[in-house]
Amino acid sequence: MAFVVCEPCIKCKYTECVSVCPVTCFHEGETMLVIDPEECIECGVCVNECPVHAIYSDDEVPAKWQEYIGLNARHAGEWPVIEQSREPLDTADEFRDVRDKRGGFSPNPGGDA
Repeated sequence: MAFVVCEPCIKCKYTECVSVCPVTCFHEGETMLVIDPEECIECGVCVNECPVHAIYSDDEVPAKWQEYIGLNARHAGEWPVIEQSREPLDTADEFRDVRDKRGGFSPNPGGDA
């Protein structure tokens, strides 16, 4: 069981989860973070750090966000590792409570990539 970043992260990209992670399993995209299921040690400390409640264990991902299990695995191999917290996106406050943010997803890497 690995953890998965789901749709609420899109256009927010809060990174408090990164600062508590004991391994380097978070990867940064242009509009969201993902977790590498091969690197995740399943500790769960990131879950409660996410202010938009975007992180779930893979067996508890809501049905409407099942696609994010594969999306995390795929993009973790393409996006750069993020090891330190950063400021959220400028759009975070605006999109924090928005539902149905899938259209705001970008497959482009973030960070320094």
